[in-house]
Amino acid sequence: MRTGVIAKKMGMTRLFKDDGRHVPVTVLQLEDVQVVARRELDRDGYVAVQLGAGVAKAKNVAKPQRGHFGKAEVTPKARVVEFRVAEDALLDVGATIGADHYVAGQLVDVSGRTQGKGFAGAMKRWNFGGLRATHGVSVSHRSHGSTGQRQDPGKVFKNKKMAGHMGDRNRTQQNLEVVSTDAERGLIFIKGSVPGHKGTWLTVKDAVKVARHADAPYPAGLKTANSNEAPAAAADGQEG
Repeated sequence: MRTGVIAKKMGMTRLFKDDGRHVPVTVLQLEDVQVVARRELDRDGYVAVQLGAGVAKAKNVAKPQRGHFGKAEVTPKARVVEFRVAEDALLDVGATIGADHYVAGQLVDVSGRTQGKGFAGAMKRWNFGGLRATHGVSVSHRSHGSTGQRQDPGKVFKNKKMAGHMGDRNRTQQNLEVVSTDAERGLIFIKGSVPGHKGTWLTVKDAVKVARHADAPYPAGLKTANSNEAPAAAADGQEG
């Protein structure tokens, strides 16, 4: 079992296939995703890696967290998430994960917090049909109707579908297809929509209901120290 990644939702666009078909995709960006800590079985009782993503101003980070990031010799992170992994998939502290951690055609599970819709009625929140437009119905056309019985049981049962706060919930969408990746810019293109608004942090993991893609790197798609220097060196050679 590999680690997942922390990604920022940048928005939606479309990509064109070789045969001319276009595919709607959500663009996710990996912003300096590094291993901040690792959990080992003999010391912690379980096996996991703690990843951090983004950049946080030092003045906005509590002193204990600054010490935690300093021990790992990484910059303060805006988001920290822990992922359970197999023992042979543990990563070294300070390692950076790139967008090539996933490959085109792979299925992933994306988790995040949905957009909040505020206080919504039963028709919008639960897709109720509402009451009739005529035949004696007055004022209550969009009401949800009866909420219970009489003296027995004398209460409204829990989880009754009624008006209330809609959205702003942690949700996971499973088996979403990775259409393409851009390792140089740290972008992952996911087919369709994912939870959350633009700029929200999401977690992306290998799909739990299907086997891992045969071409997916194991234990992870790591960036090397020379990966960012190579394009610059090539550009210098062309200028000369």
